[in-house]
Amino acid sequence: MVVNLEHSLPVLIVLLLLACGSASVDTADTHDKDKTPGQELFNKNCTLCHGRDGKMGMNGAKDLTLSTLTAAEMITIVGQGKGQMMPYKNVLTAKEIELVVEHVRTLSASNGK
Repeated sequence: MVVNLEHSLPVLIVLLLLACGSASVDTADTHDKDKTPGQELFNKNCTLCHGRDGKMGMNGAKDLTLSTLTAAEMITIVGQGKGQMMPYKNVLTAKEIELVVEHVRTLSASNGK
């Protein structure tokens, strides 16, 4: 039996990508049982520059674990943006922004641990 790899290779690549994608979702779900409500939103919208621990500092992002801002000040910055950070008021609801800020405040609280 002769297998035509020209036609099989794209199918194999797609299947491999689907398998990898579904495995990462399952792994994330089992490891994230202790997530704060805003952590998923933070991971989706903020980690590219801030990192999951808030310390990455890409593109001029601040180290969130060192922040001395109040919750209200953080809400304003997340909603309006600052410097290179885009405003999220049209991406997240006001409640979602509050949840993200609650999560960010846990990062700074755990800084001393």
